[in-house]
Amino acid sequence: MPIQHCIVHEIDKESGEQPASLRAATAELASSPLLEDLLSRFHDAYHAKTKAWGHFQEPDASEPGSATPFAQELTDYLEARSDFAAFSQALANRLLPLVDAHLSASGHLLCIDYRQGETHYLGVALLHQRTGFGIDSAMRVVPAAQLNLARMSLGLRINLTQWRDGAASRHYLSWIHDRGGKKLSEDLATVLGATEGIDATGETRTLLKAFSDYVEREDMPEEQSREKTEALIDYANEQAGRGEPITLEELSELLDEQQPKAFYDHIRNADYGLSPEIPPDKRTLRQFRRFTGRAGGVSISFDSHLLGSSIEYDESQDRLIIKQVPKQLKEQLKQRKE
Repeated sequence: MPIQHCIVHEIDKESGEQPASLRAATAELASSPLLEDLLSRFHDAYHAKTKAWGHFQEPDASEPGSATPFAQELTDYLEARSDFAAFSQALANRLLPLVDAHLSASGHLLCIDYRQGETHYLGVALLHQRTGFGIDSAMRVVPAAQLNLARMSLGLRINLTQWRDGAASRHYLSWIHDRGGKKLSEDLATVLGATEGIDATGETRTLLKAFSDYVEREDMPEEQSREKTEALIDYANEQAGRGEPITLEELSELLDEQQPKAFYDHIRNADYGLSPEIPPDKRTLRQFRRFTGRAGGVSISFDSHLLGSSIEYDESQDRLIIKQVPKQLKEQLKQRKE
């Protein structure tokens, strides 16, 4: 991931009533293997977080210069009307009130302009430090400060290529939306002039529901169902790890090479209302799995999200209660009764 520009500013959050202050860097960091490694670690930590996905609020076409302040500053930087240091310092000052309102610790604001393949990105994150241990040249144990990337609660990433190309994408901008940090996420969106364009959690849930319906409709054998479930989850997690969306057509081809449009057509024909590209929600993916069991001539397989809704387990009496019997099974039972 070639780094174009990188700078780190310090935001000092003192205890008490003193507001957060900025100690701005005046020069960019030179690219190095260590900085490349930090970018890679930032990538991993950021994509492991739950995020909101959206876009900048649309400017009024009849009013030149009506873009949101941050979007205008970003445009000025990309069109070389300001340099990266000035642009990042202005952003750091915009973020100071958020640190005051929502965070209790100082941190270093990492601002990094980089490319991944042919795509141009801007990443921003407030990184906190923790004290660890190290060994000095005399083989003594000494305190050593290190960045705590897992604690990152304020961060964003912009796909500059999609935004600048004027693509129809409504999710070229993402920002951290951790559980318990809803107000911070909302205030960050306000600072950025951003609005959510897609509900990643809801869309991921709907995609998994569409997949469950597809498996049921095709009446797949248990082994085939499990293989396709694993293929879907592996692909979705791989996309999540790279910060890329699930593409429905690509997923459909992956699930069935013989009928590459089958799953895609199922989604469209059933009108689930899914976007062609879905930012995967890792928390929702982690909760999705299939329960399976076979004994005494009975084979049962169902998706975990059905437990507690259409399927209940009565542990005291060791009973599995199916509230919605599959249509095909229902018809077979009726025929048998006749």
